[in-house]
Amino acid sequence: MENESVVTSFILKAYTELEDHRYVYFTSFLLLFIATVLTNVILLTVIYIERCLHEPMYFFMCNLAVNGIYGSLSLFPSVLGNLMSHTYEISLAACLLQIFCVHTYAAVEFTILGVMGYDRYVAICYPLHYHQLMSHRRLCTLIALSWIYPYVLFGLYFILTVQRTFCARFIDKVYCVNFELVKLSCFETSFQSKIGFVVTILVFVPQLLMILFSYAQILRICLSASKECQTKAIQTCTPHILTVINNAVGMLFEIMLTRFNMSHVPYKARIFMSLYVMIFPPLCHPVIYGISIHAIRVQIVKLFRAKKNRLTPLQVMTKQSHD
Repeated sequence: MENESVVTSFILKAYTELEDHRYVYFTSFLLLFIATVLTNVILLTVIYIERCLHEPMYFFMCNLAVNGIYGSLSLFPSVLGNLMSHTYEISLAACLLQIFCVHTYAAVEFTILGVMGYDRYVAICYPLHYHQLMSHRRLCTLIALSWIYPYVLFGLYFILTVQRTFCARFIDKVYCVNFELVKLSCFETSFQSKIGFVVTILVFVPQLLMILFSYAQILRICLSASKECQTKAIQTCTPHILTVINNAVGMLFEIMLTRFNMSHVPYKARIFMSLYVMIFPPLCHPVIYGISIHAIRVQIVKLFRAKKNRLTPLQVMTKQSHD
């Protein structure tokens, strides 16, 4: 170890491909950041204000929105800062913090979607017992597990990364990812790679199985139900299915990039693939739910109409003087 030069900061190489149009990319990412935060805040506000939306399904949506904001904050400020930098350097501490935030965001996102799949299964297969099966206590338990399980599982694995020393400093991404950082370690990494694969399975496979089981049962019920019930079930499940597909595409891209040789894919396409899971799910989810779910769409329209029709103090004084 005496001859090894231990690295305490890293260079995010992917930014070199964005140098020629850095201001265009900066503006685009800034607009995406604002849009993501704004759409999620609007969804949270509408669900919080309207008591008719205080149901388990909407509380799960709130957690999805909060996690979307958390994921955006873990990515966009770093990307915007690096686009305006000429070194593309990130410290070890900042890199580790970003890794923890990015990975827990992805794990929590999929866990919440798994729980939402179970919620849809109960709502459609046991409608008369829905509020009994999804009691306030069970709702709080499921929400707590959606956050605690991914944090604890990834946190225990993340200790292995924190304990490593690093002898190379070039990361071929626009943000830090655990697998890419571990590859820069001074020592052999096959054991941690295997542990990471097991953790990935434990984080995503149970949730995926829950979603598949839930929709298998929903499909079984719908096949023997009336046309009206089938239509209602489709309307209820469509936003969740679109959200799961959106996340699955992002996860598939990330797994392909980190676990397989993708050198044949154009570099900018790889950058897009690596950013997909961090940008499009948190941006699209509130839009999907806002457009697809009638109850939310109505309340959003009411909220903006109320703001539009609200008089300013000057308008109130003018109106009073005319009266």
